[in-house]
Amino acid sequence: MVQWSCRRSGIHRARHAKGPAVIPRRSRWIGEHPLVAYFVFAFSITWIMILPLALSAHGLFPFVVSEQWHFLGASGPIGAAFIVTGVADGKAGVIDSVHRLTRRRVAASWLLVSGLSPFAMFAVSVLAVGLFGGTWPAFGELRSGEYATWAWVGGSLLSAIAYGVGEEAGWRGFALPRLQYGRSALRATFTLSILWGLWHVPMFFYRFEFGVGQVVGFFVGLFAGAIWLTFLYNSTAGATSMVALWHTGWNIVNIVGLAVSVEVVSLMSAMVIVLAVIIVIAAGPARLSRRPKHTIASTARPTEPDGRRSRR
Repeated sequence: MVQWSCRRSGIHRARHAKGPAVIPRRSRWIGEHPLVAYFVFAFSITWIMILPLALSAHGLFPFVVSEQWHFLGASGPIGAAFIVTGVADGKAGVIDSVHRLTRRRVAASWLLVSGLSPFAMFAVSVLAVGLFGGTWPAFGELRSGEYATWAWVGGSLLSAIAYGVGEEAGWRGFALPRLQYGRSALRATFTLSILWGLWHVPMFFYRFEFGVGQVVGFFVGLFAGAIWLTFLYNSTAGATSMVALWHTGWNIVNIVGLAVSVEVVSLMSAMVIVLAVIIVIAAGPARLSRRPKHTIASTARPTEPDGRRSRR
């Protein structure tokens, strides 16, 4: 804004007066609809990143894309979380997100649950399959073929960590606390599970070979896993680091399980479903935890007609 003043010596241009900063329209929309913006970004980034892999799997890409490309899909949830947080909540919001993602000061019991429970479930499943299924998992397979290569080991570990951290920074770190604001934890988890499941759809074209029954089972298992992760998230007062640790461990044991015995993976999924039912009954749908829900308001501060943030 430029002000002008009239004097007897003539008209002189005054110095620029600083007016209120106007927030760009797109940034204002993101600030007013952070959840919608988050899911748009999360889906778009992931789907764009893994599209070459999906097309390559069906011979529709100019060259063959390595399966190791898969880990790039994890950039969607975490990338969307930091983009939207930066626009809607600024530097303070980003710092808080990083703090929750790297937080280590939690009760020792929850640290053990987060870090060891996936491996405990794997061990129990292996014993159950071996003792009652008649055939022990074929761990010898890991010493031959593609499983015995550094490419497979490194690529699998990279994907396990990337999706464990990348997904949880978004689904639980950003979306869940905002969905829980004004909703029961169970309703928020169900809503998140639907969107989380749909986010996986392009992966069905190159990573999974599912029929209708398997798709239904996938979504049921995903919902059960989401209930468990909500329980863990709320029980640790919103420590994204703990759900990321658990998810990474779960990815690792599933990768190994699929290589040695599908029955082990199925049994682990059944155990998570049982845990989810127990959580809903014991902790209740309102919080899915003995502790209060960790929530974040799902909308930013109101804006004035000219785009300025309100101070109310």
